[in-house]
Amino acid sequence: MTSKDAARRAKEFTPAEDHAHGKEHGAAPSVSSRIRARLQAAQERFHANDNIAPYLEPGEMEQLQAEVQARLEDVLRALVIDVDNDHNTQETARRVAKMYLKEIFAGRYAKAPAVTEFPNVGQLNELMIVGPLRVRSACSHHLCPIIGKLWVGVMPNQHSNLIGLSKYARLAEWIMCRPQIQEEAVAQVADLLQEKMNPDGLAIVMEAEHFCMHWRGVRDTDAKMTNSVMRGSFLKDDSLRREFLTLLNNNRG
Repeated sequence: MTSKDAARRAKEFTPAEDHAHGKEHGAAPSVSSRIRARLQAAQERFHANDNIAPYLEPGEMEQLQAEVQARLEDVLRALVIDVDNDHNTQETARRVAKMYLKEIFAGRYAKAPAVTEFPNVGQLNELMIVGPLRVRSACSHHLCPIIGKLWVGVMPNQHSNLIGLSKYARLAEWIMCRPQIQEEAVAQVADLLQEKMNPDGLAIVMEAEHFCMHWRGVRDTDAKMTNSVMRGSFLKDDSLRREFLTLLNNNRG
């Protein structure tokens, strides 16, 4: 079956039509409707920045990609683009569907990356800073890119778990590859690292450019957004917080 055939099959019933026509015509509900029904039955939230991997069954990602492709082809047609004869856009819906599900929004559909946690045998209790980590996300308001850098500060204790340096990047990417706003993304990264490491203190700083400002609206190409999350000793100890921010600013150059 070609990608266009798969898209046409997925396109036979829209989610709104599932309820209105599904029973009458004996049609199976779309894969997105089946996944949504599971989430609702479990009373599980499925906002743009939520991970829904536990509710996907084998083979459904391919079906979902075909359905998204069909919907995107409808969007292109609604924009009065001749996708049948324009050689530049004939495969655009397929490419964008694949990009959404397997790349820029992959953090919604993929399971969390495996992370080995090591005990703090050396009883390290000094400030550690990891970064800058290059992060890429998308604004949930306009689906425009958010591209920036992330720094992590950790104050471990004797009971903390330690993780490899590359795992910071993998965990951050898993969170960031979802449609969202920067403030919530940073809080999610902090929650995940707190759960994995259980440190005395945790600090996250993110600085990013938002293309919803570059491409549209005010079209300001210089503006950046910086925000931080401080937990534990970073929140309580002014000198520790100053040390982290000073070292981070030196790292920025």
